[in-house]
Amino acid sequence: MNNFTFSIKSIAFDEHYQPADNTRITTNFANLARGASRQQNLRKTLAMIDRRFNALAPWDNPNADRYAVQLDIISVDIHIEGKAQGFPAIEVLKTSIIDRKTNQQVEGIVGNNFSSYVRDYDFSVVLLEHNKNKPNFSIPPNFGDLHGKLFQCFVSSSEYQQHFRKPPVICLSVSDNKTYQRTNNWHPVLGVEYQPDDSSLTEQYFKKMGLNVRYFMPAQSAAPLAFYFFGDLLNDYSNLELIGTISTMETFQKIYRPEIYSAHVAAGERYRPNLKNPDHAATDIVYDREERSRLAVEQGRFAQEHFIKPHQQLLEQWAAQYPLLETLTEERAIA
Repeated sequence: MNNFTFSIKSIAFDEHYQPADNTRITTNFANLARGASRQQNLRKTLAMIDRRFNALAPWDNPNADRYAVQLDIISVDIHIEGKAQGFPAIEVLKTSIIDRKTNQQVEGIVGNNFSSYVRDYDFSVVLLEHNKNKPNFSIPPNFGDLHGKLFQCFVSSSEYQQHFRKPPVICLSVSDNKTYQRTNNWHPVLGVEYQPDDSSLTEQYFKKMGLNVRYFMPAQSAAPLAFYFFGDLLNDYSNLELIGTISTMETFQKIYRPEIYSAHVAAGERYRPNLKNPDHAATDIVYDREERSRLAVEQGRFAQEHFIKPHQQLLEQWAAQYPLLETLTEERAIA
């Protein structure tokens, strides 16, 4: 059943960025771009990204100023049965690297940050209602199946292939209720690999999107980052592509999770993230974490009212026929 098509729009994330009306306002970049401090927030964030990039790419870069990162916000609307009016399904970031020495632009990775109204619906509506007034937490049947299939459908679509040459990589924070063990595996850009003691709900949810996960702590970082990917993370992407993702997403993590990513003491052999860690350096960038949590529920209700309920029968029929692959092969992702 080919019920869905996708339209893709791009807008630069720079100091002049203004969130669109249908942007999820809990998205990291949208949160930073509102209020009296918006332009100062944006300038400082972009400068942090560039500094981190140059620190991770020191070769032939004696003054640590050779590279700049250009960011574009990719907004994806899903259109049901050819209707012109789409529903805002996904927002991600795409990096490009500007080499000031050669005056060339190197295409980076798409993905990085990941925002989804349907994910808000799953976590802030379905999951909460399922566990309301229950003594023990549990996960609803088929939790995340529809979202996973919609994501796989998009990555497999002709629209994705026309715009992006490689599968996406999504970079998130580690979970504060898991313990991570350092391994002996080391990558020259990604750094030292960690392994969690247990699978998290986020891992399981992203697995239904076809994504594998590995945890790496780059040089001079305070904590590992979670990298969700198709294929072979270590060999499918160049050093500069990976550095673009690290510098961008580590900067966002330092802004809204400084207790973990700006901690004064870096993760050791065994690491348990602590969101109440007082020994950290906060940025002077204004970020409203309380609003971010509160609005997730509102956005989940928005998805319920404007996407799930109006199209429930069609979505259920489509999902029943669309195979959910726990690991989407690279061939399917870029075929």
